[in-house]
Amino acid sequence: QVQLVESGGGLVQPGGSLRLSCAASGFIAATRTMRWYRQALEKERELVASMTSIGGLTNYGDSVKGRFTISRDIGKNTVYLQMNSLKPEDTAVYYCNVVVSGSSYWGQGTQVTVSS
Repeated sequence: QVQLVESGGGLVQPGGSLRLSCAASGFIAATRTMRWYRQALEKERELVASMTSIGGLTNYGDSVKGRFTISRDIGKNTVYLQMNSLKPEDTAVYYCNVVVSGSSYWGQGTQVTVSS
């Protein structure tokens, strides 16, 4: 059974950092493209970052390039999102996503709030 569990969100001041984790089970995360999305209040869900299975190629949304980094720990079957230089506009619920056998799976999300 595919499962994704996000953690690491919280309240942080502008300019601060957070690291989100996405613990995967029921499949091997390193064999799939893993994605982080976010959804702010009254806005559409936005792709933040992705990492391919082969080669671990990364891609980022324009609004987070240079500030966020996606990575993975194969041994822990976990994907991370390191977020630096956070801005109030980064406030959102962050979700981990994977497509396995044609089905899209989402975690429960973790809230990130950037505020002074």
